[in-house]
Amino acid sequence: MAGKIGRIHSVESFGAVDGPGIRFIVFMQGCPLRCKFCHNPDTWNPKDGTEIDTETLANQIESYRNFIKKGGVTVSGGEPLLQTEFVADLLKRCKEKGFHTAIDTSGGIPLEKALPALEQADMLLLDMKDIDTDGAKELTGMGNENAKAILEYCQEHGKQVWLRHVVVSGYTLDRDKLERLADFAKAYSCIEKVELLPFHKMGEYKWKELREPYSLGDTQEPTKEEMTWVKEIFTSRGLQLN
Repeated sequence: MAGKIGRIHSVESFGAVDGPGIRFIVFMQGCPLRCKFCHNPDTWNPKDGTEIDTETLANQIESYRNFIKKGGVTVSGGEPLLQTEFVADLLKRCKEKGFHTAIDTSGGIPLEKALPALEQADMLLLDMKDIDTDGAKELTGMGNENAKAILEYCQEHGKQVWLRHVVVSGYTLDRDKLERLADFAKAYSCIEKVELLPFHKMGEYKWKELREPYSLGDTQEPTKEEMTWVKEIFTSRGLQLN
């Protein structure tokens, strides 16, 4: 049985930054957000990418068992929850093979639609774009309500979360916002780690290739000094950084 059909952007067989241990990463095609800082805008269009079935992909992952047996499988994007049924079936097959499973999500999909995939994930890498929903909408085109609902689900079901946040000058590099985000995060026992990601422009060339307007061309990347005090805000609340 071929299982579910979906569209993927690419795979990475030896990922080391998308969950614990060495992991096989599946990058799904399609995303409903338009983050100003996105470094993979080539994943946006859900009609692009490569069509594949879950059985074929799970067997491909299986061939890397010796390398990822102490790590696992992470489905990223794009936005993986946009193809919920495909991701749910893939992760179910991976779990049956004994692999640890994770989803790296922007939290841009309503909880009720995302549930089939969330139920098959051992952990989530969850982006919180901005503590304020209006700020999130300005930065990504969508508010943060879905992300917060998914986090609540993880708290209620004891599902491990690594919370990710991109620090962007002029947007989220703001002491008040960061202090409120840290206070928000420390109330969730499901959040095991917080990953603070400094904005970078390494994907700017892709925007130009796609003829998409890139609005952060003049935005400076956070300095080491700025990232130091940003991190101190979170560690002072007892939060562990990744």
